[in-house]
Formats: sequence, structure tokens, C-alpha cells
Amino acid sequence: MRGVCVSILCVSVFLRSAISQPPTESDTYTECTDGYQWDSQTQHCKDINECETIPEACKGEMKCFNHYGGYLCLPRSASVIPAPDPPSQPGTNLESTAREPFNPCPLGYEPQGDSCVDVNECERDEHDCQPSQQCINTPGAFTCQCPDGYRKVGTECIDIDECRYRYCQHRCVNVPGSFSCQCEPGFQLAGNNRSCIDVNECDMGAPCQQRCYNTYGTFLCRCDQGYELGPDGFTCNDIDECSYSSYLCQFQCVNEPGKFSCQCPEGYQLLGTRLCQDINECETGEHQCTEGQNCVNIHGAYQCVDTNRCQDPYVQVTDNRCVCPVTKPACRDLPFSIVHRYMSITSERSVPSDIFQIQATSVYPGAYNTFRIRSGDDNRDFYIRQINNISAMLVLARAVTGPLEYTLDLEMVSVNPLLSYQTSSALRLSIYVGPYAF
Repeated sequence: MRGVCVSILCVSVFLRSAISQPPTESDTYTECTDGYQWDSQTQHCKDINECETIPEACKGEMKCFNHYGGYLCLPRSASVIPAPDPPSQPGTNLESTAREPFNPCPLGYEPQGDSCVDVNECERDEHDCQPSQQCINTPGAFTCQCPDGYRKVGTECIDIDECRYRYCQHRCVNVPGSFSCQCEPGFQLAGNNRSCIDVNECDMGAPCQQRCYNTYGTFLCRCDQGYELGPDGFTCNDIDECSYSSYLCQFQCVNEPGKFSCQCPEGYQLLGTRLCQDINECETGEHQCTEGQNCVNIHGAYQCVDTNRCQDPYVQVTDNRCVCPVTKPACRDLPFSIVHRYMSITSERSVPSDIFQIQATSVYPGAYNTFRIRSGDDNRDFYIRQINNISAMLVLARAVTGPLEYTLDLEMVSVNPLLSYQTSSALRLSIYVGPYAF
């Protein structure tokens, strides 16, 4: 029996009675027991080195160790120390040529001629390096070197966690034998693969619908005037300015994409951006009055009135003045003259409101003048406030909403008590109330 020690563990292996087996019967006997083969040169059975003849005899991290008549699969870190041969037993046929030759050289060297040369354990596969390690021959020995990114602890290669050394600016991801740097959203790796630089998302197709502003590590979306940023932070929604206030426009507010505009009713035009102004069709020529008519502009429209509005028994003396001759009996109880005037007012005027002043054109010494509304004010919407002996003011007493039309006969009565004389004249005022408060 020959013993084999592995590290501190000794493995005993039962060997055959000799290194080689001679034939037991005759020189023609060539059969050997398992683990041996016939050697025709020595005429003996020779041990088979299964570690060389069997492909991949040991798997994984195990190493094959040959011994007489078989082989062992042991860890690569195991050391095999051959036990000394037992003393020869009587009857055995051991030959001195089977013993290992004497090696006068130090460990790791072998004799070559008269000198000792280094044994390259790496080339002879006489090392215990693991498959992941690189065997490096050294004088008289060898070393097992770990790949980059690993460090050797005992006989094992342990991954180095490079992330502990803060190589990365943002995030470090350790991988076996190496590491990689990653950046936070909004950044990208610089050329050194460690630092992080800002990404200009605006130049890379940021999803902003209108305006994009790059900031450090991110970006902001902004909208044009008249729009507001949606809940997603990217889209811009139109602001309905008209819904915020009823005072943006004097008449009607029209919302448009990104803005609003003001519109005026027919007969009006926009003054500035929000006010409405009456169009004077009589001045612009946009009327259809005939030659026998006069064009009278009113709020939002116009009126065509006959040039001669005098009715019998009155006769026309000028374009707007009619006289009732005293020679006609029918004129006795009528105003001597009627002057036609036209005016237009807006709806919903604050009241009381002075709207028209009456002025006497002829003044007689010693005469007393009084003013009154002779006709046309059936609803008592107006009244007269006399200012002095020759003038008075027509006052709107109640708020009115158009379109309406009044025809008021405003009469001035003149009385001279010394001469026992009384006369009167009238002003026929056509008042047109527009449909709007402007």
C-alpha cells in the first residue's frame, strides 16, 4: 500500500504489489489488470496515466491526479505528497529502475547536463491555478494571477467593487471584473465615461409644443402669450380670455387661438381694440337717401327725411323751418313757426340727463318767455327745465332702451302784458334712441 496526502488530508490508495506486473505463467502472457497495460519493451504491465488518456477526466475546478491503477479528482489547491514506499516484502519482484531518479537541483528546477534549469510549471500544467486565473512562471516556482478587476484572496479571485472608490460622478454599477457609470435623467456620460454633462433636451426633440428652455439636468416648456401650459407640462392650451371678463369688449368678445378680438354690431366700427363707434353713413355716402331727402345719422343707422316736412297750413321758408301765415284762419291757435331738428341718444343713459338746449332766436323787449312740451311725450319720459327768459333744457327723466323714436314739439310762448301780445314758436325735435349703450 502507498499513501497519498492531500493538504492536511491523507488519502490511502491500495496499489498493486509492484510498480509493474510480470507475467505469472509464461512470457507469452500479455493481459494486465484494470489500470495497467502491457509494455512490450519491458515485458511488464505498466500503469496507465488516465489524466492523459481520458479527455477531461475531472470537471470544473477539480484537477486530475494519476496514481497506480487509477486516478483521483481533487481540488486544484490540493497538494499531493507521495508517501514513502514500504520496505520490500519477501517474494516481491521490485526493480530499482522503477524508482524515481535522484534530483540534485532545488525545488522548481531540474538537472540539464551539469546545470539546473527552471521548470516551467505553467507549460507542463503542473500548477494549481484555477481556470479563471493566469499561470505565470517564475524562477523555481509560479504564481496565479487574477484577471483585471479581481483581487486574490487565498487561492480565489474576488471581484473588486470599484464603486466604493467613487469613480463615477452620479451612479456606479459594479459588474464582475469591472464597473460602469450611469447618469441621472437629463445628463449623459462625458468622454471619460465617468463624468456627467447636461443634455440639451431642447436640441434633441423635447416634447414642448411651443417654447423649450433648457435647464441643468432638465428642461422647461413655456407657452406663447394667450396660451397656458397643460397638466402634462408639454402641451399649450388656448386661454379663453372672453370667459374671464365681460368688460374686455364694449360689445362682443370673440375668442381666437392665442388671443381675442372685439366685434361691433352692424352700423358701428371698432375704435381702437375694444370700443365701438357709430358709423356716420351720411358722411361716408353709405346711405340710400334720394335727392328729395336729407340723410340724418343716428346711432347704428341713418334716417332719410323729406326735405319739405311742412304740413298744411304751414309753408316752407327754409330747409328746416315752416311758418303758419297769420292770414290763414287755421293758424290762429298754432305756433307761428316750426323748426325741425334731429338728434340721437344712446340707450340706458343715466337719469336725469340733459339732452337738448332750447334757445330763443328772437327776443322782444318786455316779453316773457316760457317753455313747455306741447306734444309727443305721452309717457312723460322728458321734462323742461327753464334756464332763463330765453333758454331752457330738455331733460330725459327716465332711462329708456332703444331702438325708439320720439317726436317732441317743444314750444316757447312769448307774452307781452304791456302790449297785450302773445305768440309762440315750436321746435319739432325727432329723438332716435339707439339700441345700445354706446
